[in-house]
Amino acid sequence: MPANICVTEPQAAAEARRALVLRLKRVEGQLRGIQSMIETGNECEAIAQQMSAARKALDKAFFELAACAIEHPQFSAPLARAGKASRAEESAEDRVQRVARTLAKFA
Repeated sequence: MPANICVTEPQAAAEARRALVLRLKRVEGQLRGIQSMIETGNECEAIAQQMSAARKALDKAFFELAACAIEHPQFSAPLARAGKASRAEESAEDRVQRVARTLAKFA
């Protein structure tokens, strides 16, 4: 899988998106497995281990998306309010503050 899902070449971008979707499908399978483990009464330690693995997989996907937003602000939607500069035109300081707020919101 590409290191970063936010690439500029169309074919590489499509492959990266497919890889991300496959990762999310694997996480979905992990979650179904966890549900089954709970329903069948597996030990808490085994369930916790699987929950941790699923959480780490989701975190990795999220961090790839965050890296995309940091690396390529032009892929972010323009600000909704009229008269504001687009995200691609915002200053480096404003961009850092926006990304920090976004990461803090989802932390």
